[in-house]
Amino acid sequence: MPSKRKVPLRKCIATNEMKEKKEMVRIVRSKEGVVSIDLTGKKSGRGAYLSKDRTAIEKARKKNILASHLQAAVDDSIYQELLELVEADQVK
Repeated sequence: MPSKRKVPLRKCIATNEMKEKKEMVRIVRSKEGVVSIDLTGKKSGRGAYLSKDRTAIEKARKKNILASHLQAAVDDSIYQELLELVEADQVK
């Protein structure tokens, strides 16, 4: 009998939807206040999850959701990187 492994769910901070962890991208603020994209999901620091979805990323950017959630300034390059990541994901 195959074991039913529990699928980790995370909440998107832009859409408030619960999705599987692998469908999300984690953004982390380190103790030093540096915000970065965590592709491994294992970096230490305050994390926030965003859906791998263009509209969710645009919404987070427009309403500054990431910055308020991580309590740190989020550089525009982070959003650019997220959008590129999503587009690269959709090509696969």
